Amino acid sequence: MLEPARLAFADDGTPWSESFGDVYHSSHGGPEQARHVFLGGNDLPERWRGRDSFVILETGFGLGLNFLATWQAWRTDPEACRQLHFVSLEKHPFSRADLAQAQARWPEFAPLAAQLQAHWPLLVPGMHRLALEEGRLILTLVFGDATTELRRLMLAADAFYLDGFSPARNPELWSPDICRAIARLAAPGATLATWSVAGQLRQALAAHEFDLEKRPGFAGKRQMLAGRYRSRKPHPSPAPAERRALVIGAGAAGTSAAALLASRGWQVDVLEREDGPARGASGNRAGVLRPLPSVDDNRLARLTRAGFLATRAHLQHLEAAGLPLRWGQSGALHLARDTAHEATQARAVATLGLPPEFLQYLDREAASALLEWPVDRGGWYFPLGGWVQPPTLCQANLDSQPERIRLHTSCPVAAIRYQEEQWQALDEQGRILGAAPHLVMASGVDAPRFPLFAWLPQKGARGQVTLLPAGDTPPLKLLVCGQGYATPEVDGLRVCGASFQVGDKEAAIRPEEHLENLHKLNRLLPGFADGVGTAGLQGRVGFRPVTPDRLPVVGPVPDLSRPIRGRHVPTLPGLWCIQGFGARGIVWSALMADLLASRMGGEPLPLENDLVAALAPERFLLKARDQEEALPDFASEE
Repeated sequence: MLEPARLAFADDGTPWSESFGDVYHSSHGGPEQARHVFLGGNDLPERWRGRDSFVILETGFGLGLNFLATWQAWRTDPEACRQLHFVSLEKHPFSRADLAQAQARWPEFAPLAAQLQAHWPLLVPGMHRLALEEGRLILTLVFGDATTELRRLMLAADAFYLDGFSPARNPELWSPDICRAIARLAAPGATLATWSVAGQLRQALAAHEFDLEKRPGFAGKRQMLAGRYRSRKPHPSPAPAERRALVIGAGAAGTSAAALLASRGWQVDVLEREDGPARGASGNRAGVLRPLPSVDDNRLARLTRAGFLATRAHLQHLEAAGLPLRWGQSGALHLARDTAHEATQARAVATLGLPPEFLQYLDREAASALLEWPVDRGGWYFPLGGWVQPPTLCQANLDSQPERIRLHTSCPVAAIRYQEEQWQALDEQGRILGAAPHLVMASGVDAPRFPLFAWLPQKGARGQVTLLPAGDTPPLKLLVCGQGYATPEVDGLRVCGASFQVGDKEAAIRPEEHLENLHKLNRLLPGFADGVGTAGLQGRVGFRPVTPDRLPVVGPVPDLSRPIRGRHVPTLPGLWCIQGFGARGIVWSALMADLLASRMGGEPLPLENDLVAALAPERFLLKARDQEEALPDFASEE
């Protein structure tokens, strides 16, 4: 459970933490301290000049002062690196209102502070990506305890800002364990700076291969500490020599991958077998946008929470750019399937302690009042949930970077091969459709037919949705889901669904599945669809790619021609996949694309290492080897 900070001030007006009994910055001037200690101590801006990318890791975000000072210096430097990653941890983040009140003390940062406040995330645990300056500046906020979260980061930092309350007030943040974690995350030649010169800190840093020096401190403090990492260990994920990629498939996965890659400076060619984007599983009139919490906050809960927030941020970015995107922030109500499930839902809300604007529990009476329709049970209410029209999302993704994304339609790929350090996509006659150093497989259910993806334990699940004329049922102002779902009116129709038949390849509309969808709707909203028959109903069938563990598959593709050694699975150079979205394509799309683009570019990852491993393609190979058994069966999506 995340405990937000409370804004208070010392007698001289300096921001103060009542929890730690210490100030957030020097009373002699916060911006000047940030520039002297953290930028100057890391020899910035000189060290980022001429670089393609530069990564800064900060151990305490606080009021964002160091970030604002760094942003300002980077923004005004004509020789600054092309892209700056700023990763910062914070155990007790401020609310947007408190952040705005505190940052008003620094008028020199007012325009930047306003942008930061506008993008400020909900105070929920985990990692939050804020794309600023048209994606050239990426702020990754990690809301959680640095003593645990540092061990879960995946990045190589070029500079460290060791900041936080004094070692006497907050000793855990300056411990040998923290220093060990810092060294693990250091890129070759990384530097660090901090205002603390405590002997225990110097000893721990020196023990982990940092050469240290004392420099003149700021204002009333005589000394500060600067250091350089002397180890020459190789960079764990070097940046690619050439940023060109082919993407196979123009659904939610492929177009999101193309958009995020292009925002990082990649040139992307998207090859689509149909005559336009979103013709497959991403072609439905509306899809569900909501997370899936759990009492134990398991990996699916963490991933859907992160995915939900990432998709919302991506939709808002596309919308702000004026792109033709259709989505409804109607709110979403996930009704319990029975009384035991209802009790579990209530317990999850009480245990997780998430902000009410993210998650609430509504009992039967409150849910009925919100819906203006009587229901049998209550459930989870997501005020920020809603629906998205996937074809408009796919088109907006492609239109977001027109100078870097080229869509090739009616372009079925029959085979892929690696030749002369390029991946080539070929048609049935063996003609080259496109070539690039990197290839991303995002073709959904079609992927396993390619020999290099035959290992992928993914199957197609037939899903039929029913389109009800809005006048055939009572009004519905928000999205309702549970065992089935129903949307508000979209272009005069209500989307209801959906069936789920693994391995069923029949594409024709079936009246019995319309009837099944109507039964699901009546179970959610008793009597809501009474009198609606199946005759003349419209619908659509799509085939969703599902994996045994119901999680996506994102990362480099294993090279099965080489042996697995320990936990290391060799991979094919430049071959990637973003697959297995199942029935959660909208929720997964932006986050998985960000993860893929970050891995391809050798950048800090937007997820903790245990979640990255849970999504990695090699997980199926390692599990099968470890258990010496077949992969698990595919269960119902419901």
